[in-house]
Amino acid sequence: MSLKTFKPYTKSTRTTILVDRKNIWKGSPVKSLTKGKISSGGRNNLGRITSRSKGSGHKKRYRFIDFYRNKNDMKANVERIEYDPNRTSYIALIKYEDNSRSYIICPEGLKVGDKIESGNEKEISIGNCMPLKVIPAGTLVHNVELEPGNGGKLARSAGSSVTLSGIDDEFAIIKLSSGESRKVRSDCKATIGTVSNADQKNIQIGKAGRNRWKGKRPMVRGVAKNPVDHPHGGGEGKTSGGRNPVSPWGQSAKGLKTRKPKRSDKLIISRRRKRNKA
Repeated sequence: MSLKTFKPYTKSTRTTILVDRKNIWKGSPVKSLTKGKISSGGRNNLGRITSRSKGSGHKKRYRFIDFYRNKNDMKANVERIEYDPNRTSYIALIKYEDNSRSYIICPEGLKVGDKIESGNEKEISIGNCMPLKVIPAGTLVHNVELEPGNGGKLARSAGSSVTLSGIDDEFAIIKLSSGESRKVRSDCKATIGTVSNADQKNIQIGKAGRNRWKGKRPMVRGVAKNPVDHPHGGGEGKTSGGRNPVSPWGQSAKGLKTRKPKRSDKLIISRRRKRNKA
């Protein structure tokens, strides 16, 4: 895909950069593979706002994505590639030999009419799904399972991928895009290739209205508030808070580790690379 710019007729179009989706399916999704999506507007079951700056946004339907790829040894034909408003990557509609259809995360380079399949000892080609133990080292994969049969969890966003470093007994060693190296069971499935729509990171929305379409409401800076409303508030003139960055409730906003211990921590070989201090 390529990027699309606009003539500067207005202030917003002057800076807007979007992904050109001229080759993406223009019609509606398969209705049986979707369901209605209710927007909470950032409110809980009591109607109280628990997540600020959320609300409005365009109506959208959720697409059911097959993260499991359990139909082994059955070829599927790629019928079309679609836009999904719920995720950054594109999705592909595939039709199996038994005439059933499903959506999958579309890898980069997959085209309409291609044949893909899942199972053991399949060809190492884009879109095929197989266990990590039969994939050669150095291969880029996505939609990687953390537990066998639990569905793909890693590398599902636009342009992301995981590098398979090798096999160590019953574990596969993978390197994530964050720099973290970890072990997962070699029976876990993964799909060959990189996730599509890598140009997603180059989008410039150009105007605040496009964020409103996404359901993002304006966020007021803490330093613009009164002391009763935010720890950064108050002061004479334009002050910068006078303390470390925190949330309205005093929780540190930078550098505080919030990750809870997990059972799989022992499988992490090296943590993700640290942020450079400039």
